[in-house]
Amino acid sequence: MKHSGFILFLSIALILYTWMNWYLIRRGLQALPGPSGLRSAFTILIILLAAAYPLGRLCERSLNTGLGAFLVHIGAYYTAVLIFALLALIIIDLVRLADHFFPFLPAAWHEARSSARTLLLAGVAALTLILTLAGAINARHPRVRHLDIAIDKQAPFRHTRLLLATDIHLGTLVHNSRMQELVSLMQAQNPDLILFGGDLFDEDILSLSRQNMAEVLRQLQPPHGVYAIMGNHEHISGSKEAVRYMEESGITVLRDRAVRVAEAFWLIGREDRQAVFMGSGRQPLAEIMAGIDRREPLILLDHQPFHLEEAVKEGIDLQLSGHTHHGQFFPFNLITGAMYEMSWGYLRKGSSHFYVSCGAGTWGPPVRLGSRPEIVVIDLTFNKK
Repeated sequence: MKHSGFILFLSIALILYTWMNWYLIRRGLQALPGPSGLRSAFTILIILLAAAYPLGRLCERSLNTGLGAFLVHIGAYYTAVLIFALLALIIIDLVRLADHFFPFLPAAWHEARSSARTLLLAGVAALTLILTLAGAINARHPRVRHLDIAIDKQAPFRHTRLLLATDIHLGTLVHNSRMQELVSLMQAQNPDLILFGGDLFDEDILSLSRQNMAEVLRQLQPPHGVYAIMGNHEHISGSKEAVRYMEESGITVLRDRAVRVAEAFWLIGREDRQAVFMGSGRQPLAEIMAGIDRREPLILLDHQPFHLEEAVKEGIDLQLSGHTHHGQFFPFNLITGAMYEMSWGYLRKGSSHFYVSCGAGTWGPPVRLGSRPEIVVIDLTFNKK
């Protein structure tokens, strides 16, 4: 079942990717003067760029990791260029459609080999490159977001500091040096407890082992420990291997279980929803919380922020989630905004607090527009006993 679902997803993705590249080539050739060597060069360039990512993945698996990483990077950035270019072309086509019914464009725009079209193509290329560069720079500069949350329950101490990092997607694109920068930023916040909210890894664990990522992660040693939950990508890359690698890195993995932290509050970690599709399962929140003293503060980690009312019903004081990336860049933020009650940010429902992080890393293109990558520092206050 899980293999057939993956094959279906991969097939749809390849068909869509092929169509996007075909459309870009077709519209580009319409704007270029010809016949000429420029048209052939444009076509060959797009085909080579489109092939870079899948060829890079194949090279990685054949142990030519240097060439593979280079091609994966080229292909990933090209994907962002492709998406931005496609959006620009769709806008242009909508303008042309409006002009068809209500003519307003100059006559030169209707000529088959108009220089105006070539200039427009150059403008689209320049715009997409600028957007991709801006998004790449933005993605490399995470910010620290601070929250102050008061929980009206008693604990042995008045204050504790949590640090949440979600959706880092460690692998070829978000590599060892990037994680070292992130670890240094996390340590500088002096947290009492560090929480990874899922999708710490992006791909197979072999890539992480080659980079010795565990050594970097083991630098994190806050007083109350480091905990993580599974995200959908941990299941896709291999749940057993992901859990083993996290535990070797000094991280305690919570899979549908709860632990009492510092004799003060409960930390509950849910299995990701992807587990159901991968043939395992996910327990109801009420079952995980059986036997927990609900008079104590309750903090829940749940990677995908669906059905927030379940946490409210079970009396959760604070739920922390990720997964959405807030779309990562336009127009996908519109999609995540429609899919989730909260795509990014803070929400309160009844006495329950929720925070959905847009993530510290990237998936696919290492590009962000419309949101900055973040780690979240949460200063919790309790009623002291």
